Amino acid sequence: MGGADRAPAVLVGVRDAIGTITLNRPDQLNAINRAMSRELIDAIDGLDGDPAVRAVILTGSGEAFCAGADLSVGPATFEPARSEDRGSTTRRDWGGVLVLRLFAMNKPVIAAVNGAAVGVGATMTLPCDIRIASTTARFGFVFARRGIVTDGCASWFLPRIVGPSTALRWCLSGAVFPADEALDEGLLHAVHDPDDLLLRAHDLAGEIATKTSAVSVALIRRMLWQGLVVGHPMEAHVYETRLLAEVAGSPDAREGVVSFLEKRRAAFPGTVPGSLPVEWPPWDEPLYPETT
Repeated sequence: MGGADRAPAVLVGVRDAIGTITLNRPDQLNAINRAMSRELIDAIDGLDGDPAVRAVILTGSGEAFCAGADLSVGPATFEPARSEDRGSTTRRDWGGVLVLRLFAMNKPVIAAVNGAAVGVGATMTLPCDIRIASTTARFGFVFARRGIVTDGCASWFLPRIVGPSTALRWCLSGAVFPADEALDEGLLHAVHDPDDLLLRAHDLAGEIATKTSAVSVALIRRMLWQGLVVGHPMEAHVYETRLLAEVAGSPDAREGVVSFLEKRRAAFPGTVPGSLPVEWPPWDEPLYPETT
């Protein structure tokens, strides 16, 4: 079969203001290579920049969500990749580049984990805002069993989500564990029968898409993550005050009040990214140091 006939490794669809990104290498259990990670980032860029998209679902095709990095190229699989920025000498963990792009989303992301999520397949779920899974899903932060270290910024995200004790137990053992354990430890929000998983994901995304302000969701998403690392509540008070001043007189804020008084569902006119405050985002991403 020619290259032109191969199915794309990443599928993208939009329905009812909900974008869906599907990892689509089912014969390889959706294992990711560097080319696929770039396709994923392109898909994320497209949905994030589309004002018609209000929420995004990330899932996999076939029996697995993502079995991790594609090991078919051997140990070189794990080597940091040269940055694609023009003229850059930077080498970066390509799983981390993908995770940071998900983290920077202005749209909420729901991970619908339909099967095994191992290695980078597990770490890519961490910056998602809501994580649900099939009863058949399994998770594994298996890096120590491959002779490497965590990737995808897991050392930052995982302890914040499940606490340092659980994060250490999972990462030091490299054990693969079931969806019920992930739910009990707070990694997941819910577990569903396989046939219901995407329906439940669409229900959650639809709740956001039809009942909230896109601008409010984008701002609150970033503010809650930022609140985890500021040194004092006063810092949160400062940026909350600044953003409240920005949005208090906005069309969305007016519609929120008027629709409440008129006892009807709000029809927020603001779009993302078009209606975000001029000074957005409030949290600047540090520059990655140049390397050789």
